[in-house]
Amino acid sequence: MKVLSKIYMVLVFGMLYAPIVVLVLFSFNRAGSFNNYSEFSFYWYRELFRDSTAIDALKNSLILATLSSVIATVIGTLAAYGISRMRNKYVKTAITSVTNIPMMNPDIVTGVSMMLLFAAASAIPFLNVEMGFGTMLIAHTTFNLPYVILSVLPKFKQMDKHLTEAALDLGCTPAKTFLKVELPFILPGVVSGLMLGFTLSLDDFVISHFVSSSDFKTLPLYVYNQTAHDVKFSMYALCALMVFAILVLMILVNFAGGGEKKPEHRKKRKKARVVGKI
Repeated sequence: MKVLSKIYMVLVFGMLYAPIVVLVLFSFNRAGSFNNYSEFSFYWYRELFRDSTAIDALKNSLILATLSSVIATVIGTLAAYGISRMRNKYVKTAITSVTNIPMMNPDIVTGVSMMLLFAAASAIPFLNVEMGFGTMLIAHTTFNLPYVILSVLPKFKQMDKHLTEAALDLGCTPAKTFLKVELPFILPGVVSGLMLGFTLSLDDFVISHFVSSSDFKTLPLYVYNQTAHDVKFSMYALCALMVFAILVLMILVNFAGGGEKKPEHRKKRKKARVVGKI
């Protein structure tokens, strides 16, 4: 059974990662062909950075992902704080469930609904809503919010409430208590939500497709437009760079999520040393 389980795991991971491995390998193929692997070269990466349109799309994606993730993190952290302070269990459960609904919605549903919302808003004269950077920023911030709340809310639940009460009893204001006591404790969840939002925004295509404009294109939209023609091998280099970037971010998210366990282990080790000395 152990042999079969190992074979099964190899097959599963092979199906998941074989296409990505092939993509990365052939992005270094100087021949620019899937039929002939001539030599290992960074030629297509150099060609990629000579493509001004691709670089502009990359800049747009980075700016959009950074702003939307930061805004979503601030709003989501405050929302998680408010939800954690609710006393009515039924209202708290209902709001938590409603918050999780956007994560279960198909992206195409979210994209179409956001497009219809902006189209309806553009009909109001004094709003002057136009598709572009502004609408994409609102859309990306909106679909990032539930993930930030989901990352931060468990940290509030894990926190000892007596710490907050003690800080208030010692004369701290609620704002100072949040900054000095609660924020350091929930910081791993905040960082995880920030990085997760950045990752989701960076590689989003479906929602961006419905709320974008011709004068503001992100990297996924640029790659999609290239697939309508003969795909250049520089696009494979671009996709490989995105894979590396997402991999690094996910590793950082995992480290940030597990960072809060270290102090507890250190305390246990310190306690064991003290007991041993006694």
